[in-house]
Amino acid sequence: MFQVLSSAWALLLGMGLLMIGNGMQGTMLGIRGGIEGFSTFHMSIVMSCYFVGFLGGSRMAPGMIRRVGHVRVFAALASLISAVMILYPTFPNIAVWSFGRILIGFCFSAVYVTAESWLNNAATNENRGQALSLYMIVQTLGIVLAQALLLTADPSGFVLFVIPSILVSIAVTPILLSISPTPAFDTTKPMSLRTLLDFSPLGCIGMFLLGGVFSAQFGMAAVYGAVAGLSVAQISTFVATFFVGAVILQYPIGWTSDRMDRRALIVIVSLIGGAGSIVGMLFGHMFPILLVSAFVVGGMSNPLYSLLIAHTNDFLEHEDMASASGGMIFINGLGAILGPVITGWMMGTTLGPGGFYLFTAVLFFALAAYAAYRATQRAAVPVEETGNYVPIYASATSVAVEYAQEYAIEADQEAENAS
Repeated sequence: MFQVLSSAWALLLGMGLLMIGNGMQGTMLGIRGGIEGFSTFHMSIVMSCYFVGFLGGSRMAPGMIRRVGHVRVFAALASLISAVMILYPTFPNIAVWSFGRILIGFCFSAVYVTAESWLNNAATNENRGQALSLYMIVQTLGIVLAQALLLTADPSGFVLFVIPSILVSIAVTPILLSISPTPAFDTTKPMSLRTLLDFSPLGCIGMFLLGGVFSAQFGMAAVYGAVAGLSVAQISTFVATFFVGAVILQYPIGWTSDRMDRRALIVIVSLIGGAGSIVGMLFGHMFPILLVSAFVVGGMSNPLYSLLIAHTNDFLEHEDMASASGGMIFINGLGAILGPVITGWMMGTTLGPGGFYLFTAVLFFALAAYAAYRATQRAAVPVEETGNYVPIYASATSVAVEYAQEYAIEADQEAENAS
């Protein structure tokens, strides 16, 4: 652990600051949209645009890095992120905000690709798992801390947009001054979606459904809070609770997944997530229960992402895992683009804010039903033959997923050698 911190502290610090900035701007737009009088559906379009940009950035970033290098890509896109954050309060307009969200999503995705490739280059076989865990923890803590900073100023002013802009600008400094660019960059050619679907129908369908769940909570939770009449302090606590649940429940679920049929666990986790959503829909007017619901939904959805990747890997050869990750990310991204739009439409009907939780409940239960159906179509892989579960969050790019695949393969090989 200390070896990882000593070699990658600048990268982890910079990514932490970037995640604080990202977490602040996402929640602030949901709050500020209500202040500006934007409709729920219009805000859902704005939130969806982030995932359009994110998907585009993850696919274009490798080519950008190969052309001009890590340093230039990182510095240029971080500067653009900082500028767009100031653009939001200057031009409170749906079209401007939508364009800004596309740019922000594109830039953050490419910045993540750059940072994750740096981290992968710096890690060794011995500390790869620790480095990945630290990276994911820093990402989540950054988003949680961002919610606390929302209480430092009036959301109707400029300050809460200036703070993340400054943090993103500062984040670049330790990274660019202390990390040497990697000598080369390459990514594996993605497996075709048809081939991936043949290998793991549950992995593909599950990733699409889960993309909707994650984007709803990441993009629309603050909008939900504004529509439901929560205070700024309550909205920030509500949003943070999703990610607290993700951190706390990721590892217990991962430990369990290595000891039972993963499809059965996917059914159980999905049902719990759906039940948590129903509780939030029925008792959302009671804030403590609303937080319990957010904890459960966040705590189930993020481990499900890793579960679906691990389940897919169980049916792949080691040499195919990296190429499969690109397809999984793309499918998840398609679901993520649709999630906020459908959620916003449902919240704009007679369902009101309850539409937010009804949407996640439907997706969770659909995933549980499909996983149960798939269990009847193909025999389970024996537990002793399954690969390792590697915790990874739904905001990860294909580089991080490939990174996790490498670690899983290494762990499997070590286990085989030991036996």
